[in-house]
Amino acid sequence: MHSLVFFLSLLPLTSGAGHWCYDSQDVHCGPSNWHTQFETCGKKKQSPINIVTGKAKLNSSLCPFNFEGYDDDNMEWLIRNNGHSVQVNLEGDITISGGGLPGTFKALQFHYHWGTTTLPGSEHTINRVQYPMELHIVHMNKKYHSLDEALRHSDGLAVLGFMIIESAKANDGSKNVIEALNKVRHNGAMSKLKQFSLKNMIPDQKKLKKYYRYQGSLTTPPCSEAVIWTVFAEPIQWNNDQLNAFPKEIFFNGSEHMVKNFRTVQDPEGRMVYVSNSAVGSFHVALLWSVLVVWASVLLN
Repeated sequence: MHSLVFFLSLLPLTSGAGHWCYDSQDVHCGPSNWHTQFETCGKKKQSPINIVTGKAKLNSSLCPFNFEGYDDDNMEWLIRNNGHSVQVNLEGDITISGGGLPGTFKALQFHYHWGTTTLPGSEHTINRVQYPMELHIVHMNKKYHSLDEALRHSDGLAVLGFMIIESAKANDGSKNVIEALNKVRHNGAMSKLKQFSLKNMIPDQKKLKKYYRYQGSLTTPPCSEAVIWTVFAEPIQWNNDQLNAFPKEIFFNGSEHMVKNFRTVQDPEGRMVYVSNSAVGSFHVALLWSVLVVWASVLLN
């Protein structure tokens, strides 16, 4: 099973016949026309969506995640230009659980979505704000024996979404990926990465207690509605050179720079977006301290 899962993780999360692309390549095979070749892309639980924070419903079961193997920095991973993004295929026993998930999910791969050197390119938006880039870490429910099987179930995949914003300081945790971009500039190119851990690539776990949750789909064909989405409130910070490395270094085909490789937000079709209770928990702690201070002052007087 382990070998089969790894083999499948080398492939984009796509199946079936049909050519697809992004609007920056050709609008005729872009997202607005995906449904003509991939029926599921036109269904009602599609991703990404715009997350309206003021309408997100508090869900007390959305506890902190358990990240296992995220600190392992002894694995050799492959980075690949799959013609639609830059994807890193993950090996090792890397899993997530908790976080309101129905079981344990094994990490398969991560990839990025971006815009241009001047325009943002995240897939999800938060209160209609589109961020410079978005990182997706894809995990498969361990109860399923293959990716193909998992894609047939609504709890098949759990994808962690991280917004990437610009800061003055370079992100050392992602430098190995960025330094390898010149080795995977063209479609199909693949290279080994210098060793690093996922833990250093994402924000500190203490900052990952607040997140948004909804049921959705792959954001590329075949758009399988098999994804439990988690979008974290805390962003990853990269400097301008790191952000611009992707649209400058990576190509779709030939001399065509890979830019705007994102699907625009989809109609939520009445789906509820939930928010974890970390903020409420902090509020309750602050309120408790305020009450204790008041009572202490009363007793002392």
